Amino acid sequence: METRFVTQHLSRRAEDYLEAILNVILEKGYARTTDVAHKLAVSPSSVVEMFRKLDALHLICYRRYEGAVFLPEGREIAEHIKYRHDTLKKFLLIIGVSEKIADADACFMEHELHPDTVRRIHHFIAYTEENPSVCEQIQRFSDAIVR
Repeated sequence: METRFVTQHLSRRAEDYLEAILNVILEKGYARTTDVAHKLAVSPSSVVEMFRKLDALHLICYRRYEGAVFLPEGREIAEHIKYRHDTLKKFLLIIGVSEKIADADACFMEHELHPDTVRRIHHFIAYTEENPSVCEQIQRFSDAIVR
């Protein structure tokens, strides 16, 4: 999954907000300040501040008391970040990392790994899903290191 907008121009924090907005919209159909604040464990005033910045970058449209909606480029970036996060989390779960740690580590890794690395991991996951014997071998590996 490629995106035209170079996300390197955005801070990790801005990327986290875009991803949180997308996740809230996917859950509720809309993204209000309080929902995003809850998702990111930040204050509503922090969300308003970032919403204004993302609005100024033409990534979202923010309206006070109504929340935020994506503009096309913002949605594309958010989906790209979510793709990276979901791919990395799934990989970590496959190798036996706990759900909580996999989610936290994926949040960090999604900002740091080269796109080619994430793409390779995505292909690896697809390969394991198509080849059950690979999954069994990975499970044996995970079981062996837990001992």
